[in-house]
Amino acid sequence: MKLTNVEKKEKNQVALAIAVEPEIFEAACEKSYRKNIRSINIQGFRKGHAPRKMVERLYGKEVFYEDAMNFCIPDAYEAAVKEAGLEVVSQPALSDFDVQEDGTFVFNALVYVKPEVVVKDYKGLEAEKEDAAVSAEEVEGEVARMQQRNARLVSVDREAQNGDTVNLDFEGFVDDVAFEGGKGEKFDLELGSGAFIPGFEDQLVGKKAEEECDVNVTFPEAYQEKSLAGKPAVFKCRINEVKESQKPELDDEFAKDVSEFDTLAELKADIEKKLAERKAESAKNAFQENLMDQVIATMEGDIPDAMVDSQLDRIEEDFGYRLAMQGMQLEQYLKMQGMDHNSFRMIFRDQALRQVKIRLALEEIAKMENLDVSEDEINAEYQKLCDQNKMEMERVKELLPAEDLKMDLLCQKANDFVIENAVAKAKEDKPAKKPAAKKTTKKTESAAEKKPAKKTAKTGEKAGENTEHAAEEKPKRTRAKKAETKAE
Repeated sequence: MKLTNVEKKEKNQVALAIAVEPEIFEAACEKSYRKNIRSINIQGFRKGHAPRKMVERLYGKEVFYEDAMNFCIPDAYEAAVKEAGLEVVSQPALSDFDVQEDGTFVFNALVYVKPEVVVKDYKGLEAEKEDAAVSAEEVEGEVARMQQRNARLVSVDREAQNGDTVNLDFEGFVDDVAFEGGKGEKFDLELGSGAFIPGFEDQLVGKKAEEECDVNVTFPEAYQEKSLAGKPAVFKCRINEVKESQKPELDDEFAKDVSEFDTLAELKADIEKKLAERKAESAKNAFQENLMDQVIATMEGDIPDAMVDSQLDRIEEDFGYRLAMQGMQLEQYLKMQGMDHNSFRMIFRDQALRQVKIRLALEEIAKMENLDVSEDEINAEYQKLCDQNKMEMERVKELLPAEDLKMDLLCQKANDFVIENAVAKAKEDKPAKKPAAKKTTKKTESAAEKKPAKKTAKTGEKAGENTEHAAEEKPKRTRAKKAETKAE
């Protein structure tokens, strides 16, 4: 292979002119002949046994060129990129294929390369950092939630109140005609939960067991079942049972029942510790995100779309992996959300661009600060990946080359450098706003309008929640694990 020309073009594009020596291309043509001869039938020869010269005489010597070119291009292209010292970030656009009179095969490759960026501000940055201290109220709030989760429903002989759970039979009618999906038996409904359409639960407050009543409601104008939208309906109901939620006593026995601790004091101490750890991690992440936003705000450089597209591929892969862990495929999720791949990727394009910018900035900072990673650090990280993924060392190294791992560690060091040289300011408490008059927002109205008469579980509900945030979070697996999944 010969790299005959390297031409830098605008916006981080580089054009390569590549030549493959005649003897190498001739060997590729012979390989192409052996691949195709079995399907060639020439009179006077057994099928698959015609000499190459005879085939070329009948069909032209170019008959084997296409496969021969395909045999040569990968190695020639890879060698050319290495010789030119390029860090390519896109698939090559190949063109101008030609076999010259002396048998030399030439072609051109147009590629995008990693851009050179200028990072101006990364030392002495200032950002707010939340206090990780945990208040007694926060601990008591968490204990209260544990108490609520461990509450039990007990039948009571009294009128139903908000917060109670009523077991009821019901059937809905519009214009005195029962409609599909409007009937239920022995259904547990928590009053005040908003599980049924507006106005339904309020009319059950004050009812007792074995009492029958009519519940009059009007379906929202934007109700999902168009045949019911905006229509008044009557639900004939029978209350089977009224149950109240009884919380356990907050004592040492409670602590023993819900945890590995023997006393309530020990449980609270553990809750305080874990809350502090979560708050500290959250504060650290928010502080870091703020600093990175400042770094890339003043960074200069043209980012090739190919880099953003590659990052989008990784985001889509990670999102699909998390969905698979919940038993859902990405195609199924997109169908449920009424999206195609293009619209899905557009949601995350800004996020992908930000991630690419941060990576480029950190690589440049590592270079400017002469940061380095030792062999011991690389080996320690490899061992960590082996332990995390329960994989053999050789397999991890095969999936994650040492050079890639080294760059990951360098970026982490650059990130730490920015944080260590930053100034953390105490977060200012904003003055509390006066409570506004209660009103129904468009978001609330929309949510209420879409509620069915009877609330049913949604397939993949968790998978669809907080879509954008879900993709922002890092999946709980390493790059080696991702590669292992792809290899399988």
